[in-house]
Amino acid sequence: MKTSKTARKSLVEAQRASTAEDKSVFSRDRAERAVLVAVEFTSTRRKLTTAASQARKAAAILASDSSEESEDVAGSEGLELDFDASLAEFEELARSAGAEIVATLVQRRSRPDPATLVGQGKLDEIAGVVASTGADIVLFDHELTPSQMRNLERKLDTRVIDRTQLILDIFARHARTREGQLQVELAQLEYQLPRLAGRGKAMSQLGGGIGTRGPGETQLETDRRKINLRIDHVKEQLEAVRRIRRQQRQRREAVPVPVVALVGYTNAGKSTLFNALTEAGVLESSRMFATLDPKLKQLQLPSRRRVLLSDTVGFIRNLPHTLVTSFRATLEEVERAELLLHVRDASSPMLDEQKAEVEKVLGELEVAGKPVLEVMNKVDLLSPIEREGLARQDRVLVSGLRGEGLEDLLRAIDEQLILDPVIEREFRLPQSEGAVIAALEAGARLTEKRFEGNLVYLTAKGPASLLNRFRRFYLHGAEKVASQL
Repeated sequence: MKTSKTARKSLVEAQRASTAEDKSVFSRDRAERAVLVAVEFTSTRRKLTTAASQARKAAAILASDSSEESEDVAGSEGLELDFDASLAEFEELARSAGAEIVATLVQRRSRPDPATLVGQGKLDEIAGVVASTGADIVLFDHELTPSQMRNLERKLDTRVIDRTQLILDIFARHARTREGQLQVELAQLEYQLPRLAGRGKAMSQLGGGIGTRGPGETQLETDRRKINLRIDHVKEQLEAVRRIRRQQRQRREAVPVPVVALVGYTNAGKSTLFNALTEAGVLESSRMFATLDPKLKQLQLPSRRRVLLSDTVGFIRNLPHTLVTSFRATLEEVERAELLLHVRDASSPMLDEQKAEVEKVLGELEVAGKPVLEVMNKVDLLSPIEREGLARQDRVLVSGLRGEGLEDLLRAIDEQLILDPVIEREFRLPQSEGAVIAALEAGARLTEKRFEGNLVYLTAKGPASLLNRFRRFYLHGAEKVASQL
């Protein structure tokens, strides 16, 4: 009987996994050959100035006699650094989705072409590259309107995927739990809904055929109705997940344990740092969005306080709004957290831009006002001078991979937490209360301990939630009771 139950459970899990795979726009049988198209609009160019580039510039100045020349070179490279880093990120997105990159095309223009985004000349070039390489798909590092996507597919005679759909595909690939699959499906449905129009003559025909002429429901209306019904159903299932999470949270909140949430740009090393702090053994991957489902693990701080550390999904430039709204159930741990650890890739050339994108998403989640501790990760990839350029009082420099700076991080978390503060109390209790003494020794630091007769006098420094459980043994409280007697 147990074997059959186990087999059925395995079958259900396999079916769920295969469902997530079926939602992907990429083939799982082989790596699809992809042509990447990146477009930079010069009218909206922004010069990227990052702390990392400033540190590199400082190093160049120290190594050169001509500081003015160094500044000019660094300034002229700012724009190229911004675009090149964005292009490298887009290529990594494509690889994370399982694509084989056969060509990368770049266009710089003042403004987008309303019909095709790139213009007729570049479109002819893309068509030639697709034909010569035998590409299966064309990926655009930009969000396409429904009409642009329709025009591009007609001209290129192959599938066209924009940045939003590419990110959704990566999420579908990595969704493993039922909750994650529901959230991905909701985001995909909301993405597809406004893109139904104009997908062929069949969409404009009345359903039913001969004998059903006249007022009726078009195929387009039928598809919209079906998608809306499915959206409502998925939202109901996600609400059920939220109810379960609320019940679990209420049980946790019965004992005040603060939640500390890791947030940050995708591939900043959050899961590696999470493992280094908790030894949880969660998946560590250089691929983007390897973590979709939140992970919670208990962590003990130097003060002996215990917190719940949460690993969350990473953010990215131009993160689709549908994903932010769909993943609210997962990101509730961020909303409930007392402290956010903003994990940043210290070696990234887009350090400040990544920070701005994370803060933008936190603003959408309405948690921008929460206490934030900046954690500069991957400092093992920096030179000593670059480390000095990043050092600040409100930052902690760590390497999750090498285990550097973890003690400093734990102390910083201790100092930032307000809930369940660390207090110091003096106790007087009978030696027969061995369980109380053991609990204080395990959960607090004893700075003084002495014996007088059958009494134990001790001074403990630890979380208020623990010490207040034994307030009947407070020294001054005991003296007050004795004086009243």
